[in-house]
Amino acid sequence: MNDERIGRNYAEALLTLARKSEQQEEWGALIEAISVGMSEDPTLRTFLESPKLSAARKIQIVEKALGRGAPKLFMRFLEMVIMKRRQMLIPEIASEYRKLIDESEDRVHVNVTVARELAGPEKDALARQLGRLFGKRVVPHISLNPGILGGVIVKVGDTVMDGSVRRRLASLRQRMLSTVAR
Repeated sequence: MNDERIGRNYAEALLTLARKSEQQEEWGALIEAISVGMSEDPTLRTFLESPKLSAARKIQIVEKALGRGAPKLFMRFLEMVIMKRRQMLIPEIASEYRKLIDESEDRVHVNVTVARELAGPEKDALARQLGRLFGKRVVPHISLNPGILGGVIVKVGDTVMDGSVRRRLASLRQRMLSTVAR
């Protein structure tokens, strides 16, 4: 079984537990924080990878690090992941957990490129418009690129919708050049 499939299985189990305690978003934030810590802190990653430390010792240290901030059921889940020696899959588990939450909440994450900073009402209007387009609740991730001159570029998964002024001008230029060439 590949890491993504195993991560999905653990994420499904985590989501089931999180729903029982009605803390899906909080647990998502916890598993995401651990995942980010693993990618940003080589010491944490080395600690979790180390075959020299027993699973029990790793669990003890993780519990101490998270303190009383983590729910007991979440800690039991982490213990099981570490006991099964799947701790290096925490980033995959976190990613799959996010996907499961998004599916259950009927939302989609959209990368939007704009030429200038958007005000609050403009962001809300954009999210509503994209929500109507996709038929889901949209979580826009906005980035700035003055080079597009105006309009927006929307990317969802592998789909890119380029409504930028730069693309429109390039298209117009091509049409004009092809007309002149005839």
